[in-house]
Amino acid sequence: MGSIAGVALGGRTAYLRFRRRIAANALVLNETLPINSKWWRDLAKKKGDLLYVAIGDSAAQGIGASAPHRGYVGLLARQIREATGRTVRVLNLSVSGATVGLAVRDQLPRFMKVRQPDIVTVAIGANDIALWDPVAFEAGIRRLFGALPTYAIVADLPCFHLPHNERKVAIANGIVRRVAAESGLTLAPLHDVTRRQGLRRALTQVANDMFHPNDRGYRIWADAFGPVLADDLRRRFPPRADAAARPQAGAVASGSVSGAS
Repeated sequence: MGSIAGVALGGRTAYLRFRRRIAANALVLNETLPINSKWWRDLAKKKGDLLYVAIGDSAAQGIGASAPHRGYVGLLARQIREATGRTVRVLNLSVSGATVGLAVRDQLPRFMKVRQPDIVTVAIGANDIALWDPVAFEAGIRRLFGALPTYAIVADLPCFHLPHNERKVAIANGIVRRVAAESGLTLAPLHDVTRRQGLRRALTQVANDMFHPNDRGYRIWADAFGPVLADDLRRRFPPRADAAARPQAGAVASGSVSGAS
């Protein structure tokens, strides 16, 4: 019995040590919140032929990526630029920690002041799972989606992989998909794309806080948006005839997506 108790105690000690390390990593990652926010604010000042507006939470901010532009919003901005041959101004309205309710309160009023955005993406709701309220969630989703142009692309919630969370996510995604269909919005299948990664691969796609995606994880997020975004761009913004001859300065990889200095 003594050896069993010792193993149990050792296991608990290791678990507590792991939890402390994750908490410490989360604190370090939190220090990047104002850095990423300022980066997007500065980028929004740069002009572009097309205006891409993003609504969301810390994932849209690119928290957990090695640099802000390596989050999914930066990757999608690069896709827009490369597919259309046009420069892109990115207005990232997202706020780290945002829930659907907070997005309605803080981001939607700012969005309503934007004149004729060309591309709009929304990925919000993951933070609602912790304090899950399906009635409030649906009310917020209806207000948010009802204010979007019909060409906006909205994502459902990513896969959490753990059963107790996935039960809530299933309800949330049922709401997101139903309201998106009622509003005539295009859905990016983020849950299906992340679920197909499986838990083992998913563990290689998160930052060291074990919550936010890392560079690899954000590429998966961008893959969820990619096909529907490509279809939309082909339909509304066919490539310019002179795209091949235009200089490609200001690429996302260099820290800019507008092509402007």
